[in-house]
Amino acid sequence: MGFSRPRFTRQDRQSVVLVLVCLVGMVPGVLGQAAVETAPAGTEGSPNTPKADSDQGGLTKLGVGDLVEVNVYNVPELTTKARIGNSGDLYLPLVDYVHVADLTTEEAQTLIQRRLEDGGFVRSPHVTIFVDEANSQGVTVLGEVSKPGIYPDVGDRKLYEIISEAGGFTASAARKVAIIRRNQPEAIQVVLPRNLSEDLTGNVDVLPGDTVTVPKAPIIYVVGDVGRPSGLLVDNGSLTVLQALALAGGTNRTAKMGGARIIRKSPAGMTETHLELKKMLEAKSPDVSLQADDILFVPVSGARLAASRTLEAALTLATTVSIYAVHP
Repeated sequence: MGFSRPRFTRQDRQSVVLVLVCLVGMVPGVLGQAAVETAPAGTEGSPNTPKADSDQGGLTKLGVGDLVEVNVYNVPELTTKARIGNSGDLYLPLVDYVHVADLTTEEAQTLIQRRLEDGGFVRSPHVTIFVDEANSQGVTVLGEVSKPGIYPDVGDRKLYEIISEAGGFTASAARKVAIIRRNQPEAIQVVLPRNLSEDLTGNVDVLPGDTVTVPKAPIIYVVGDVGRPSGLLVDNGSLTVLQALALAGGTNRTAKMGGARIIRKSPAGMTETHLELKKMLEAKSPDVSLQADDILFVPVSGARLAASRTLEAALTLATTVSIYAVHP
């Protein structure tokens, strides 16, 4: 007993085609997936080939210090991993130096492709660039932080996040931070709150390539015969002589009130200014404002110090005091 070959009418064939079309429509992406899987190894669609950084191929540009990997499809001998030099040039086999600084990855790819083709080295080359280290897009943190340095950054971030990554502020850090941004003539000044966790007003955007500078806060030293010799760190505001004395625990009973003086650094050198401290305390003489790095020195009563020794003693005492933050 044999089997007869089935016969399909024209109407049957049309029905089968219609069913196939419907199935394809129900499973979107099947044809696209098949195309990727059958693409030749090494093309842009292959998962084994480094591809240009999609985040940086648009607006972000290459810069000095960036470590990049350059691949030429089907020519593995031309694969190069190199760092962009201080001149902005990248050395590549055959084509020599190529200036890629301030170009996006797409623009750099096009330039290298043109150099390879114009030189007759590769016919219709296909170049991809992968950025391994975007040092030029990093954020530089300088000054009074625990870990100053360059922090690689390929996207926008917040100031508090950058400060935290740099280990936070040192004990002598000011709360007025400057952000230097490329192509901007003036730095962005940000006055940070005392408690960062409770106030986000200073948490501004930090862009790739920015430099964050944390200066040292002004310090006023109160030394000599006082209750608690101190270095008073004034992050916002200023202090007067009487305020500084109060924060340092006041004068001792043995203090020589008539011998108090302010030692100040000037362009001409160190200067001494005599103070009528007793009259200030009695409100018979105006209080005097202090400046950053001033030393308020109150000697011991009965101690005989030559003028040259007074300065030396005050400077020595200033190097041994504890530093306290002051919030006037």
